[in-house]
Amino acid sequence: MGHFSSAFNRLAKSFATKRSGSSDGCNGREAAETMAKEAKKNHFMLHSSGTINVDGSNNFASLFSKKGKKGVNQDCCVVWEEFGCQEDMIFCGIFDGHGPWGHFVAKRVRESMPPSLLCNWQETLSQTSLDPDVDVDITAEKKQHRFNIWKHSYLKTCAAIDRELKQNRKIDSFFSGTTALSIVRQGELIVIANVGDSRAVLATASDDGSLVAVQLTVDFKPSLPQEAERIEECKGRVFCLEDEPGVYRVWLPDEESPGLAMSRAFGDYCVKEYGLISVPEVTHRNITSKDQFVVLATDGVWDVISNQEAVDIVCSTEDRTECAKHLVECAMRAWKRKRRGIAMDDISAICLFFHSSPSLHEVHATLE
Repeated sequence: MGHFSSAFNRLAKSFATKRSGSSDGCNGREAAETMAKEAKKNHFMLHSSGTINVDGSNNFASLFSKKGKKGVNQDCCVVWEEFGCQEDMIFCGIFDGHGPWGHFVAKRVRESMPPSLLCNWQETLSQTSLDPDVDVDITAEKKQHRFNIWKHSYLKTCAAIDRELKQNRKIDSFFSGTTALSIVRQGELIVIANVGDSRAVLATASDDGSLVAVQLTVDFKPSLPQEAERIEECKGRVFCLEDEPGVYRVWLPDEESPGLAMSRAFGDYCVKEYGLISVPEVTHRNITSKDQFVVLATDGVWDVISNQEAVDIVCSTEDRTECAKHLVECAMRAWKRKRRGIAMDDISAICLFFHSSPSLHEVHATLE
């Protein structure tokens, strides 16, 4: 169970109590938030640039965030190793705020998503027969069932976060919001949930031994046909400004506002009735021995760096504690080279490695 088994037991007990119809026992959300506080205190949770590498874990995570030229850094990240007191679980999330209160919205979603997801996951588990500590050789049906539990938990979590954010009197999110991209690794399963236009890219070995990039998420831009159709059906508008050819934005029916460059986000209640949604796309993948790492990054990276370039940059970094920083610095140089005259965006990345022992250049040499 890991280092916080008592907290996890309280969480599990709270749902067992709820299921039995008793009003006694601790509140599940409070227990999950207690776990989060203990994880941060015991260095199992990271909110700023740095690394997490817990002894005995199969995970290694490198984080880095750099402020752009538009004011306060509205990007933020979180990595929680031994998520939910489970030794085989880790949560990674990256959030990209926008609007005058965007940095507050992003940080609020970062704080609330992990414990809320954990709470909903445990509640869903308590209503099913699937044990979280299942054997490695589980059947395909059980694998799908495990993913369905996470998907249901994510959908419930994101809906609750958006409701709570709207009711928050301390944060004005009417014209501000945030994207949210997160991954949960549970053993050899990774579950990816995406709201917005940040992106997750996997590095996996091809047949010839080279590492290739596999995009795991969709960039939810208003230019996507299915996204534009939904927005227009809700009377919102999607078009480009004359000085931004190719950059499609979401607009109110009768106003040149707010001009959102993404079609899904938390907050932004000014356009929630006009097609903007906070529903995540939830997908999964079973990790194989060929899969080496995954990069989560805000659009400040992907606007100037291709998927394959990102994989190559991470792979070429000898010290993987510097991988995320190296990727962000390469994106900064690419901004200056490719987007002259355009204020550089905030740029953030998380590199999550699936195998803790060998270094990247050793892996690459082995594959060759």
